[in-house]
Amino acid sequence: MLRSLRNLLVLLLCVAARPALAQSGGELHFCLHGEPKTFNPILVDDEPSENIRYLTGGVLIRLNRQTQALEPGLATSWRVSKDGRSIIFHLRKGLHFSDGTAFTSEDVAYTMRLLMDPELHSPTGDAFRSSQGTVGIQTPSGEIVTITFPAPVAGLERLFDQVAILSAHSPQKEMAVLGPFYVSEYKAGSYVQLRKNPNYWKHDAQGRALPYLDGIRLDIQRNRDIELLRFRRGELQLINRLDAEYFQRLRQQDPGAARNAGAGLDAEEIWFNQSPAAPLPEYKKQWFRMTEFRRAVSAAINREDISRIVFAGYAKPAYGPVSPANRFWFNSALPQPKYDPQAALRLLAEAGFSFENKELRDRAGNRVEITVVTNSGNAVREKMATMIQQDLSQIGIKVNVVTLDFPSLIERMTRTFDYEACLLGLVNTDLDPNGQMTVWLSSGENHQWNPSQKTPATPWEAEVDRLMQEQAVALRDKDRKKAFDRVQQIVYEQQPFIYLINQDALSAISPSVVGAAPTVLNPQAFWNVDVLRLGQASVLGARK
Repeated sequence: MLRSLRNLLVLLLCVAARPALAQSGGELHFCLHGEPKTFNPILVDDEPSENIRYLTGGVLIRLNRQTQALEPGLATSWRVSKDGRSIIFHLRKGLHFSDGTAFTSEDVAYTMRLLMDPELHSPTGDAFRSSQGTVGIQTPSGEIVTITFPAPVAGLERLFDQVAILSAHSPQKEMAVLGPFYVSEYKAGSYVQLRKNPNYWKHDAQGRALPYLDGIRLDIQRNRDIELLRFRRGELQLINRLDAEYFQRLRQQDPGAARNAGAGLDAEEIWFNQSPAAPLPEYKKQWFRMTEFRRAVSAAINREDISRIVFAGYAKPAYGPVSPANRFWFNSALPQPKYDPQAALRLLAEAGFSFENKELRDRAGNRVEITVVTNSGNAVREKMATMIQQDLSQIGIKVNVVTLDFPSLIERMTRTFDYEACLLGLVNTDLDPNGQMTVWLSSGENHQWNPSQKTPATPWEAEVDRLMQEQAVALRDKDRKKAFDRVQQIVYEQQPFIYLINQDALSAISPSVVGAAPTVLNPQAFWNVDVLRLGQASVLGARK
């Protein structure tokens, strides 16, 4: 009898030790914070579309978000030539797209030709544009492809983490994928439904097909309060990026679900519209083009207060385009951002502005009044905008804040240019500066203050173009860093983007999600989605 009780006790302990009784199958639920602009991975330049690309796109090489090392993907191996101009891939055999179409070197060639087509203006393709000229592609067999660029591309292999391979022959075009999931249904404004790709090539150590999950439902939800409420109810199992206020709230209510991966790479910034196409009064365009004006605004913003009040301490003042968390590429010689409204007023006086009766006026007597737009439903940015409004009032600048739904905001930023200043964040998907080519090249789509320039509008932008292209072809990391350090210094001096804070990498993950290991690289919480499982605790409403 005693032995039976002991055996029963051992059995119970073994069952209790299993992590949430993880099992294959089930559907993971989380949210996109905006409408995806495209399902074509070549044209992705927004976070919702980027998340879908990561979940559905098959890539030749994958950057492991945890180890930051490169791993084989659709290619079993690769080799970069000594001159840095060519890369040869050996592809996996016998793979198929989600619709059953065979995968061969022709698909890689097709994808690269689209990526580098100047008519498509692919943001991903910008990272490969180290110089003018065409890209040569050879496919001596179905399993080998060689890609040759007109000039060396530094860190070439790392860039392929962002290149989802398209099918050259599938009638489904970009909807045929090689990643762990495919888009099975999309209802605008409501959700994107993903289903398990039955032809996904990966298997676990026991030989079982991945992914473990049957599907993912991505609800389109901009309201973070509703998102957190649904997470607490158990209707969502994951929040990839959590703002500090919600993280603090969740940490008090459910500390096991609040996950902080440490100092993050992403920044929040404000910039002024310098596009010649902007339908703004000429005198305002003149303000925005003045280096002294931009530097004065930067000096007048109290970043420490923003970090402390808006982010509850889960953020640090930002130096510039690279977070200190990116240890190799960060320019540690940059001065720490300093709050100094008196220095701001001196800069403005040097530029011809006058400060009287708590109002700032330009040489012509125009009151300095600007409107800052940001996305609606984002309480953090709304609070940041309010604090910026208060800070700039101390140097006589009147700030109006307007919130817009994300599609309307993107429309103004990229098509009509009908805005004066914008408060937003840019997501860093790569540690390497080549991943930011579309931001810093004056011809880039995401050169946000004045995008898609035919020729550089200013000498300093021309210098940044030269430096970015120089680092992109240099073969030694030491030389690349020297060039990119100078880019960071120019950005610090010119303030085209006024960087405000780097937020910690915060996420929320239900205990029912087994295998989650959040990182500072995006996507923070689901980078290893193909091995995530749902335990029995994932029953809706399980949370108290």
